[in-house]
Amino acid sequence: MTVRKIFWEDPYQTELTTTLTGVSGNVVTLKETIAYAFSGGQQSDDGTINSFKIVKAQKSGKEIFYTIEEGHHLKPGDIVEVKIDWDKRYKIMKLHFAAELVLELVNQHFDRPEKIGANITSEKSRIDFIWPSNISEMFPVLEQKLEEIVLADRVIVSAFSDEAEERRYWKIDGFGQVACGGTHIKKTGELGSLKLKRSGQGKNKERIEIYLA
Repeated sequence: MTVRKIFWEDPYQTELTTTLTGVSGNVVTLKETIAYAFSGGQQSDDGTINSFKIVKAQKSGKEIFYTIEEGHHLKPGDIVEVKIDWDKRYKIMKLHFAAELVLELVNQHFDRPEKIGANITSEKSRIDFIWPSNISEMFPVLEQKLEEIVLADRVIVSAFSDEAEERRYWKIDGFGQVACGGTHIKKTGELGSLKLKRSGQGKNKERIEIYLA
């Protein structure tokens, strides 16, 4: 059985009543879920299952395994309440999409440099590149384009390109379509003001860090 991933259908949903499909010690699986598991550089959600803290969320194939606190006494077939930390989720959604925009803008305006890493948390997002000079030279262009996109408050479409294989994308009309399986905001205006910061990572390795202002 594959868990139904409601965080794709409605990433704004914060509570869910569902059924346990499996229990092995402190590791459980669910019929449906709203709790995202680390994937593609995006941090896992914080949350609870029947008030027991989710200690770890691990994606394996199309299934997600949740490790919860000890002492739960849960069994397969039990009805449970799943809740996520909305403040953390929303920050991650915004910082994730901001990173996606920055990457796409870099590719559009700066000859598609090689991306060598990325990470998204609720504190900041970052993208690492192979780049021969100080990457902050890009910032005037990136900041201008980001501001234009935010002020335009464009609709962000998130959908499957291949539902059977769980391949997804996001799209903004007139901007581009990008493969991505993370959680996304609905409109670009939700991003608000963004701050870019440069961090050198060694010879020809440059990092762009993105913060919510």
